[in-house]
Amino acid sequence: MKMYVGITDFDWFNTLKQANCDEVNFWKPGGRSNFKALAEGDFFLFKLHTPNDFIVGGGFFLKFSILPSSLAWEAFGIANGAENLQVLNNRIYKYKKTNRLIDPDPYIGCIILSMPFYFDKQDWIPVPIDWNRNIVQGKIYDTKEVTGMALYKQVQDKLRLQGTMQPELLKEDIGENRYGKEQIIRPRIGQGAFKVLITDAYQRRCAITGEKTLPVLEAAHIKPYGHNGPHSINNGLLLRRDFHTLFDRGYITVDKNFRVEVSHRIKEDFGNGKEYYTHHGSKLIILPERKDQLPDAQYLKWHNENVYLG
Repeated sequence: MKMYVGITDFDWFNTLKQANCDEVNFWKPGGRSNFKALAEGDFFLFKLHTPNDFIVGGGFFLKFSILPSSLAWEAFGIANGAENLQVLNNRIYKYKKTNRLIDPDPYIGCIILSMPFYFDKQDWIPVPIDWNRNIVQGKIYDTKEVTGMALYKQVQDKLRLQGTMQPELLKEDIGENRYGKEQIIRPRIGQGAFKVLITDAYQRRCAITGEKTLPVLEAAHIKPYGHNGPHSINNGLLLRRDFHTLFDRGYITVDKNFRVEVSHRIKEDFGNGKEYYTHHGSKLIILPERKDQLPDAQYLKWHNENVYLG
């Protein structure tokens, strides 16, 4: 198992800890380079800037995406480690040495973490003995190596002591080997992560119209979360904002063959809808490339039967 120790500042960490965020955007100001250090479910750990050479928390890696700060804020809010969008942008401008006139909606690299944990000060973990103070962004550790396994055990011990993680996320005792074989963690997907996952799965284009103006695109649940619909890609569509509203209110649906159906009620209720009726019977023009991410037939059936006005 690999772990990544990423460097951050205390204000970012403290904001998340005080808000007790259940998902985290560990953002990078560059917004260009990818992050390929971890696989889904690996540990991503927070290390404070020197001279506070301690690991103070972490989470489970879910996804990396490059997003404009406005979308990052819309998806994660305070889970970006900032009180509001202006504070977030000001921090980005400080690191990138730009301003709102040059870069009105700056792109940032978003390392999205699930099920974060925050250690109290007495539980902070000193950095491993091989940590070099010249490290700027972070360092990878592997449990196959002595230093990596030692760090892994320390994190596990703190989580057990803290008692805030669900038991299945902690490695069970196996014989004399307390830590046993690492298990694969399936990070829970929160509301913010759902928005990003849907946005990327649909190639940042509206499934119905192909619109690619990012600020007007929204992640729609097919079966709402309030009705036990999961935050999963196969329960979502990326839709232009007006289509999202009509979908949620039952004026538009999508059938099991991914064809758009537009209700006669739009014209009856609003005396118009010509633009929307042009899409009636057409197939979705944008769909995820992976079959396991395609809209699930059961969720589509639920929407057809429980939301769509016919």
